[in-house]
Amino acid sequence: MTASIIDGRAIAKQVRIEVAGEVEKFKESCGYPPGLAVIIVGDDPASRVYVGSKKRMCENLGIHSEEYAMPASIGQEELIATIKELNENPKIHGILVQLPIPDHLDEGEVLETIDPRKDVDGFHPISVGNFVVGKEAFVPCTPMGIMRLIEETGIEIKGKRAVVVGRSNIVGKPIAMLLLARHATVTICHSRTVDLPGVCKEADILVAAIGRPEMLDGSYIKPGAVVIDVGVNEIGRTEDGKRKLVGDVKFNEAVGIAGHITPVPGGVGPMTIAMLMRNTMDAAWRAARKS
Repeated sequence: MTASIIDGRAIAKQVRIEVAGEVEKFKESCGYPPGLAVIIVGDDPASRVYVGSKKRMCENLGIHSEEYAMPASIGQEELIATIKELNENPKIHGILVQLPIPDHLDEGEVLETIDPRKDVDGFHPISVGNFVVGKEAFVPCTPMGIMRLIEETGIEIKGKRAVVVGRSNIVGKPIAMLLLARHATVTICHSRTVDLPGVCKEADILVAAIGRPEMLDGSYIKPGAVVIDVGVNEIGRTEDGKRKLVGDVKFNEAVGIAGHITPVPGGVGPMTIAMLMRNTMDAAWRAARKS
């Protein structure tokens, strides 16, 4: 058996096409575009790349974008004041603070200052609470993207055994809740799980989000399973200086056992920014309905 490769780049492109169509409908209906503000603090190279990608994506889709680049030395009050101004800005429907932020800043207070109606990252406690109890809420972008990848395989999620390896607030917990909402039977595993390979091998749907290079080898995979590899781990550089990236799953072993599998790169990664655009579009529609 050789697994079918779940092409995250192709699926993300389809999401972008869908969002672009909605942007045009929104402009025709409201007379102005959806708007996203991104705040970046400091000069972290990876964060700068991510912010640049988001800005280009907005431009390509016709979404108005504003970038607020702040020095690493910025104080808590000044950062909070900027967020509050954006909360009141009617042209901005989504606000994103690029993480991580410098250690002297209180990340919790920063995220909680964002108006939940503009919380397109889905990190605000109100967003999390509403999501858990089944109310309208923004869901973190990576778990949303994972669900779309699973759906694109055509498998029926209802009744399946799903195992999530990793319990982060950004990926592990929300993807478990999304799978549960679709009537899967869900187990969350972590570094202290007893017999992790045995638990994983029971999974019809296996989501690996633990951040350890190629930790899950073929012995973790149930034949025919859907394997979603969230990990992006740098293990060195090529001769021409490019990063060597691997996931949390040992792809060369898993691909011969699984039924469907995401590659790294080119699997989950492209979906995250596409789903951020999806959330921004949804935020704009919600604001328009309530205005």
